Amino acid sequence: MPARIHPRETATVVVQHDTASDFLALAGPTLARHEASSNIVLAHAVKRVDPATFQLCADASPAFPDASSMQPRRTEGAFWLTLWSADAGTPALDLVLACVDGTLGQYPIFLWSPRRAHEQSSAWLRPRLAALADHLRACVPPERVFSVFGMTSLVAPFARRWSQLTGFPVEPEPFYAAHFSFCTRRTLRRASAPLPAGHLLRPATPRDREQVAQLCKEFADDSIHFPLSLERARVEAHELIARQQIWVYDADGAVGTICAYTRNTARVSAITKVYTTPRARRRGCAELLVRRVTSHLLDGGKETVVLYVGHENSAQKVYHRVGFAGLCGDEKVDGVEDSLELGFVGSTRGHW
Repeated sequence: MPARIHPRETATVVVQHDTASDFLALAGPTLARHEASSNIVLAHAVKRVDPATFQLCADASPAFPDASSMQPRRTEGAFWLTLWSADAGTPALDLVLACVDGTLGQYPIFLWSPRRAHEQSSAWLRPRLAALADHLRACVPPERVFSVFGMTSLVAPFARRWSQLTGFPVEPEPFYAAHFSFCTRRTLRRASAPLPAGHLLRPATPRDREQVAQLCKEFADDSIHFPLSLERARVEAHELIARQQIWVYDADGAVGTICAYTRNTARVSAITKVYTTPRARRRGCAELLVRRVTSHLLDGGKETVVLYVGHENSAQKVYHRVGFAGLCGDEKVDGVEDSLELGFVGSTRGHW
């Protein structure tokens, strides 16, 4: 029988999980209690397990793993690192790092903590992020980490540590600086104005693939850092349509706006792509479609819909009018956090 290491014997412990089921078995209860804020790490794990045999339980107590899972090891596939502390004798999840990929390539490194930014002192945070970075350095080649994304309070110090470890400089400008926001049934602002004749808000179908692919390509091209060829955009469009995770604004057969939601868990969905082609802008199409999709998700059983929106993105006004909290000068709202993506010079760019 392998030796057991009890968390109370050390201040912090990093655990490596090579499967989503192992990760969720240990971290799932904490993630479930913070299902909205943890969406960036939780949803990618949930879609890798069989829902018929696995269910998250917020009340479960984690069974701490044996010593072997605490040793860094190289891996080719997706994996997760969790950092635990046990100052009071009971293991508490402090940080999660996710190293995962998608159909079109590898994703950034995602960081998450159940602690709000104002609860993370430098003295608490610095050694924990250093431990995660040190463990990650032993797991993957440095070029794999092309960027890191998460709460700003986590990303900036982690990126500095990673740069020190690898010699890969942090890109001079952030890839993305955004607000994390949410909408619930209580905050949603429903509208009853009829659409113009011949206009529809509807799920995309296979016959929309070419138009959806073109808008996916335009969306990616706008991001600068993660462009897509039309061929790869067709792959993305096919997947989104097949999984029923994208809606369109259809104006007499012309698709001018898309809205996708690709990170879904039991109670939360994340809107991950909203784009209107230039010819269809300034007509309110995005607001109508986002409101319809958000209503569809909330009426279908989700408790919260979340999204990220850039600090300088005029779409903040759209999301604010729909009912997403903490945007456009609203007072500070609990659960709305600043997020950041920082890239690394010399790394191998993935896609998300």
